[in-house]
Amino acid sequence: MKKTNQLLNQKTGQLKNDSKHHFITIKDIAKALNISVSTVSRAMCDAYDVSKETREKVLAMAVQLNYKPNLNATGLVHRSTRTIGIFLPTITNYYFSTLVTGVQEVAHDNGFNIILFLTNDSSTREKEIADGLTLSSLDGILASVSSTSDTCDHFQKIIDSGVPVVFFDRVPETIDTSKVMQDDFNGAFEAVEHLINSGYSQIAHIAGPKGLMFTEKRLMGYKEALRKNNLLFKEEWVVYSGFTQKDGENDTEILLNLNNRPNAIFAVNDRKAIGVIQALKKHGIIAGRGMGVMGFTNDPVSEIISPTLSTIAEPAFEVGKMSCELLLKHIRKKNFTPQEIILPGKLMARESTCFM
Repeated sequence: MKKTNQLLNQKTGQLKNDSKHHFITIKDIAKALNISVSTVSRAMCDAYDVSKETREKVLAMAVQLNYKPNLNATGLVHRSTRTIGIFLPTITNYYFSTLVTGVQEVAHDNGFNIILFLTNDSSTREKEIADGLTLSSLDGILASVSSTSDTCDHFQKIIDSGVPVVFFDRVPETIDTSKVMQDDFNGAFEAVEHLINSGYSQIAHIAGPKGLMFTEKRLMGYKEALRKNNLLFKEEWVVYSGFTQKDGENDTEILLNLNNRPNAIFAVNDRKAIGVIQALKKHGIIAGRGMGVMGFTNDPVSEIISPTLSTIAEPAFEVGKMSCELLLKHIRKKNFTPQEIILPGKLMARESTCFM
């Protein structure tokens, strides 16, 4: 008996280690208890032909191994919850609030409700929410990853459990599922070429955090526009930071303190671009005259600030709609082939790029 318990503990320990790398299934429970998979399945369903003792052992082992049922595969749930979860870094900016409106329109038309999970742009918070989800209460998940995410294993685990996930805007490259994005490369290319055509030749870029796909795509578009127009790329003219107005102000101070100042700045988003305009004002520089400023989003405030901000309008509403439409296809068809959709932006030329 002692030897049997030792072997059981060894198996359990090994499975606990394995659970860090793969999703625990009823096969793992059966292996740990040295019983058949069908017995575990019947015990989970409280079948009449399984003893109380066996059922208690199975349930105890399920808890011990942190087993979460694959609800789509096992048939433990026979009806949809009609609920979609949405992971958002923030809800207070124009882009994400508009995107959610697009999601809500499609969800409502198809009889689904939505639940928002705000990560506050924190990878730690994002993982905590994902790990704590009751997956049986959701039919699917839409997600925009936090800017500090260095791994998205928690989303892969959700997909492995049978709950579909579709990414939008900020998407991980490593997970094979549907994704919807704006055209970051060509949008950035168009933004920088607009600056060049407006008369600016020394163009800096204040980027987002390193590692995010759209940060890299917009950087690539910026570089390609410089290359095509025979302008030099300078490492010191690229500054990485967050997405806030304060980040834009701080990045601008760094660029203004260089011996070789740029005469235009392309910002990764409008919030940072507005920070640029504010920082320039403190130095007596008017955007569009002393220095060109270009954003990316078309936040409504870009038409209110003075000078008005030139930008690339992102199709936020359409991104939301298409993301939800794709998720519903994954929900309705288990083996739906993942799709990647890229939507174009639109140049909005205003006062901040009016070279004088």
